[in-house]
Amino acid sequence: MTSSIPFTPDFDLIICGGGPVGLASAALLAARGADVSRIALVDQKQPAQAAADPRTIALSYGSRQIIEELGAWQAIERSATAIEQIHVSRRGHFGRTLLDRRDHALPALGYVARYGAVNQALDSVVAATGVQLLRPAEVVALEQQDDHVVVRLRDERSLTAALAIQAEGGIFGQQLQKNVQRDYQQLALIAHVRVDAPIAHRAFERFTDEGPLALLPQDDGYALVWCVSPSSAETLQALDDAAFLAALGQAFGQRLGRFTSIGTRHAYPLGLNAGVDAGARVVAIGNAAQTLHPVAGQGLNLGLRDARVLAGLLAHDHTPQALRSFAEQRRTDRRLTVGLTDTMARIFASAPQGSLTQALLGASLGMIDLIKPARDLLAQQMMFGRR
Repeated sequence: MTSSIPFTPDFDLIICGGGPVGLASAALLAARGADVSRIALVDQKQPAQAAADPRTIALSYGSRQIIEELGAWQAIERSATAIEQIHVSRRGHFGRTLLDRRDHALPALGYVARYGAVNQALDSVVAATGVQLLRPAEVVALEQQDDHVVVRLRDERSLTAALAIQAEGGIFGQQLQKNVQRDYQQLALIAHVRVDAPIAHRAFERFTDEGPLALLPQDDGYALVWCVSPSSAETLQALDDAAFLAALGQAFGQRLGRFTSIGTRHAYPLGLNAGVDAGARVVAIGNAAQTLHPVAGQGLNLGLRDARVLAGLLAHDHTPQALRSFAEQRRTDRRLTVGLTDTMARIFASAPQGSLTQALLGASLGMIDLIKPARDLLAQQMMFGRR
């Protein structure tokens, strides 16, 4: 005799990943009235490990609004640096664009913060909601059934849920390949640098022959993200600090005077890995859905926008239809942001030195600066995405 009792999973929702996007998802679900006793968050790290992460991240003003709604912004703001202007230019070519917060009547275009501080602030919010926190615990498989998802952990436990949210992104080159993948053949060199003529609250995005070079105001200096070819990265990493700073000055120019000191240097590979069709009962958000080039600093901000929309849909609806609605609502913003970062990463660095294309690229920056609607459109996309 077949039982007519419907299967009841352990949870309505299981969030895989306890980074800022996963934590924001949990906090936003709680804020929108979801039954927190039916939500679990699984993460490999203990909170203290994540809080100690020294990486630098860029938060748009739109991301501040999301975090502020959750009551976590004040804790982050204490150690964050506001970006009031963004100077975008092409090294050695005419034309530039200057985005200014005053043109939008905002206190800042964005903020430079430490990953650990953002994670710790969001973790404190989630810990007070009643969401079940399972950590350290590593998800090794998600198995979709007709009416539930099985989440298998490294310690051989199995959990079930109506839906699973995959928010564990990882690093390009260590992820499963998605529908759209591109290896940019670049590495990002990151470090904290100081200069002798800083410009308060101004960020720089400088396009060089090999890729973008970003300087983000932070503390008493700048967070550096310098995208170069693998061979150049190997050469630069072999230099002592003085020689590295001299090479950096040659690539960036004299807008901030002389580079005077540098902290520990790190390098990581850059690529695009995007694809949102995770299945009927699993949805991927943030880096788990789209790993982007760091140009324009859009990765985390796109993920937080994912989390906001998803929480509104899943707070009281745990069906595949809710995930289909999410995919539809996020399609345009995701496509525009992926397209923008991909185009900037490839085209600005791919034209031969001295070519007509390089001249046109530089001129395009000058045209954007002269045409206010175009400048405003670029700023709105970077701050808020496509609403």
